[in-house]
Amino acid sequence: MDWIAHPLISPESLESRAYQLSIAMRALDGNTMVVLPTGLGKTAVALLVAASRLYNEGGKVMMLAPTKPLVEQHYRFFRKYLVTGTDESSCRIFTGESPPDERRREFSGATVIFATPQVIKNDLLSGAYTLDDVSLLIVDECHRAVGNYAYVFIAGRYLDSARSPLILAMTASPGGKQEKVQEVCRNLGIGVIETRSEHDADVAPYIHEREIEVIEVPLPPPLKSAVDDLNELLDRRLARFSELGYAAPRRQELSMKSLQFLNAQIQERIHERDPAGYAAASLYAEVMKLRHAVSLAESQGSRVLAGYVNRLFSEGTAGGGSKAAGRLARDPVFLGLLERCKSWTDELLPKMEIVARVTERQLLESPESRIIIFASFRDMVQQIVDFLGSRGIPAERFVGQATKDTERGLSQKKQIEALDRFRAGAFRVLVATSVGEEGLDVPSTDMVIFYEAVPSEIRSIQRKGRTGRSGSGRVVVLVTKGTSDETYRFVSLAREKAMASGIRRFGGRMEIDPAGPAPRELQKKIEEFTGDLPEIVVDDRETSSPVVERLSGLGVRISIRRLGSGDYAIGERVLVERKRARDFVDTLVERDLFGQMRDLASQALRPVLIIEGGDLYTQRDIQQNALRGTLSAIAIDLGIAVFFTRDEEDTAQLLAVIARREKNRGDRPVRLPLHKAARSTGEEMELVIASFPEIGAKNARVLLSALGSIRAVVTASEEELAGVRGIGEKKARRIAELSRKEYS
Repeated sequence: MDWIAHPLISPESLESRAYQLSIAMRALDGNTMVVLPTGLGKTAVALLVAASRLYNEGGKVMMLAPTKPLVEQHYRFFRKYLVTGTDESSCRIFTGESPPDERRREFSGATVIFATPQVIKNDLLSGAYTLDDVSLLIVDECHRAVGNYAYVFIAGRYLDSARSPLILAMTASPGGKQEKVQEVCRNLGIGVIETRSEHDADVAPYIHEREIEVIEVPLPPPLKSAVDDLNELLDRRLARFSELGYAAPRRQELSMKSLQFLNAQIQERIHERDPAGYAAASLYAEVMKLRHAVSLAESQGSRVLAGYVNRLFSEGTAGGGSKAAGRLARDPVFLGLLERCKSWTDELLPKMEIVARVTERQLLESPESRIIIFASFRDMVQQIVDFLGSRGIPAERFVGQATKDTERGLSQKKQIEALDRFRAGAFRVLVATSVGEEGLDVPSTDMVIFYEAVPSEIRSIQRKGRTGRSGSGRVVVLVTKGTSDETYRFVSLAREKAMASGIRRFGGRMEIDPAGPAPRELQKKIEEFTGDLPEIVVDDRETSSPVVERLSGLGVRISIRRLGSGDYAIGERVLVERKRARDFVDTLVERDLFGQMRDLASQALRPVLIIEGGDLYTQRDIQQNALRGTLSAIAIDLGIAVFFTRDEEDTAQLLAVIARREKNRGDRPVRLPLHKAARSTGEEMELVIASFPEIGAKNARVLLSALGSIRAVVTASEEELAGVRGIGEKKARRIAELSRKEYS
């Protein structure tokens, strides 16, 4: 075997592959996108380019990946092969768990930084460090670099500020649409696409056989009857669209594209203040719910369908439920389906049994196998884990961080621990949602099972790529006969072929029109115009907004942390809540808008509400006087200043102006209102508890409701405080520590 020989790569450690060397040499000439099938060593290419840049240019290398498990994987690879990686401090992982000041200190001493993009974006926005000395930016899973994803902002800032910038972007699946690939290239400043397929002569020796088996699953008669009922409900609603004057598709042609076209018609009528537009919008919501129910019946089975139908009925009969769910809950056909769902005691669709049988056979033939089962829905993941467990097959779930309904998420730490145990053979079956699709390297995975087909060529390629990495692999796809499962399978296959031929056409050098950030001279003028603005504190949940990026571009000093209320804090007096027009109306109808506004008013001397984009009166079918009354109550009763802005740019400019006014106030005394508003005893108690760090009015009400009094809150143990819903260990610790600390 030939080995890579390079001063910064450990001797006789990395296999020399001609296609990897060829791609790396090309990538050193300019910003490059590398498209390689999964398992052919994109990370090895990144290592070769990184070693060359560090040796010839010096500086730092930054490698970005969308998830922490993938970041950890890249870190381990570089530490194993890169000579500079033997010094632990020279290779650092940046995560949101470490404080910004700690990342600032570590950045100066690090040579290679591995991070998720949102962490780096937040640090750049807050000025923790710059990318001036970064000689190579590696962007993994670069097909995500569209819209407002953090990759786009980081690449723009990097290309504008680095002394010797070079971007290496990597993916196995850039997408089948030429426009999508071009957008990624523009956003990352890519001028070259280097691609290889499994059929190229220099790649073929490293390809392992991957057998793909499609198992057709019959749709049981009770589920077929349920689908027929749902289709009848759909047909009636689509006919109603025609009566309202809309060009609605037939049910058999009900694709996402046709639905988007229908929704565009609805929004245009709403904009014209046509009352039929609001009725159509609610009807559209019914169609989407019914379409989803059909998909669940065909691909997921009776238990998942029954759960969804019951949730729809509960929503439709609850006081605050949507009109769409309410009409469904009164429909005789829907009620008949609901009653039949209640009679189903066992799973009717045999997919679960097939999964167990295929898994058992694989483990019997190859006891050391690793198997990954992909399912689109999190509750199905848990059902599969439980069912396999009942058959004596140990399995663990691999899902995202968010907790949804009763399904708890997995923290990134738990995700990494699960993958480590899976690699080590502590269990043989990993059941994952889409979070397991991208980039995760478990070389010994020799079987991947699709619980259902997926219409996305990117997701299909990523799933298949989890097997056949270091030996032959097998892909099993379960397809319910005569349903959307079959359609999705053929769609993804067609898109995969289109993507392969499209990338072939792209291969070679490309001319990308620069559309990056303003040049440094313009940036200087912006900073001179804005002057020394006070710091704006941005809530960490708001950093994905273009508003924050624009504020950074305006030269505003930004600090990012979790705010108890509001999205932006300016100086000592001003707290700003930003809402899109649609979100404002939705919160009024479906959530506690006035509760949010009371929290905002209780936290600041000068609370501000910014309503951004669109006409409030065309968002939903709500009486205009009701909206006027809401705005009046917010402004007059709660004392919140209300501003309307056109878009994110307008909002950023307004925030900068407010910040400049606060800066120019100097030391003028605060003018208090002539008459202090009377507060109830309960409100005064809430204010006391809300003053604890990171608690705020909402958590204060929760704590007082649970524990009963101020004394009970401050004397409670950490465990008692953490047991209160929504508080958690961190807030509980802060309350307990502050309550018991000696004053000095």
